[in-house]
Amino acid sequence: MISNHLMIRDYPVDERPRERFKNYGPESLSNQELLALLLRTGTKSQSVLQLAQNLIKEFDGLRMLKDATIEELTKIDGIGQSKAIQILAAVELGRRITNLTFDNRYIIRSPEDAANYMMEEMRFLNQEHFVCLYLNTKNHILYKQTIFIGSLNASIVHPREVFREAVKRSAASFICIHNHPSGDPQPSREDIAVTKRLVECGKLMGVELLDHIIIGEKKYVSLKEKGYL
Repeated sequence: MISNHLMIRDYPVDERPRERFKNYGPESLSNQELLALLLRTGTKSQSVLQLAQNLIKEFDGLRMLKDATIEELTKIDGIGQSKAIQILAAVELGRRITNLTFDNRYIIRSPEDAANYMMEEMRFLNQEHFVCLYLNTKNHILYKQTIFIGSLNASIVHPREVFREAVKRSAASFICIHNHPSGDPQPSREDIAVTKRLVECGKLMGVELLDHIIIGEKKYVSLKEKGYL
């Protein structure tokens, strides 16, 4: 761990919290170092790491930080209102993430559910957008990702891009959705080719493609219902 008594700039670049965060992820940093990243700067008399350590001591190793007020934080030398607000904003984001439940997430029970989820967002687009909805084992949407923008082509929509997000999100399955700017959702040969390629890759990866939905003008086509999956 970096010493409290030296300034960040005194350390080799690859040992600084920001660089370690980028190279090894946030889990590689201590609470003190994560707080130092939020605070960004120390004072003339103490480094940002010393300031972070003072915060940790004051709030019982972060235990009481979740209930801190601006007034309590600004009593600490080196913590002004701006830094106090940054800290409390981060605490509140953490609280909201912790309180998220799967009940807050949209559930896909049918092709119509998937189409309705994306219809208003996609039906007026003047270019084709290829989007994947990544689902958990109960078909809650974990994440939505636009994979490609432009004319659909099996050689351009590469499975690598699709399954990278699936693995990253620990998805059990996924649904592909893309729009036809013409308003006609009937599948093209390329649409069918892309679908079949993703089905085969999904079998190898253990992440099932549940459907490929094509969005038109207030109407859609499910390639699963058409028998292509």
